[in-house]
Amino acid sequence: MLSFNLAPVFKARSISNPYTFLVKAGIARHTAHRILSNQVRVLRLDHIELICRVLVCEPNDILAYTPSASHPLPEDHPLHSLRHTTPAPSVKETLSTIPFKQLQQLASQISGSV
Repeated sequence: MLSFNLAPVFKARSISNPYTFLVKAGIARHTAHRILSNQVRVLRLDHIELICRVLVCEPNDILAYTPSASHPLPEDHPLHSLRHTTPAPSVKETLSTIPFKQLQQLASQISGSV
C-alpha cells in the first residue's frame, strides 16, 4: 500500500507544525489532517505536486510503500525502493553537532567564497 510519508522531509526542513504548513500551502484543513494521520485513500496529483513544490522534493521523497501479505511482490520489484526508512537527522541537528572548523568550511562552501 502506498501512503504519504512526510515526516522525514518535514524534519529535514525543520518544519515544526506540519498541519499549519500544509494549510498555508493551500491544502484544505480536512485533507491536511487526513494526509498527516495516514487516512488518505486517494492521492490527488495536484496535492502531490503542491506538496513537492513547497517542500522542494520529488514524489519518491514523500511516498512510502508498505508490503501487503495478501499481494506479495518479488524482492527486486521497484516499489520496494519506496519502503519506509528511518528518517535522516535534521540539518539543524547535524549542524549543531559538527566541529566548528567543519561548520566554517561548510558555510564557506555554501556561500561560494572558498
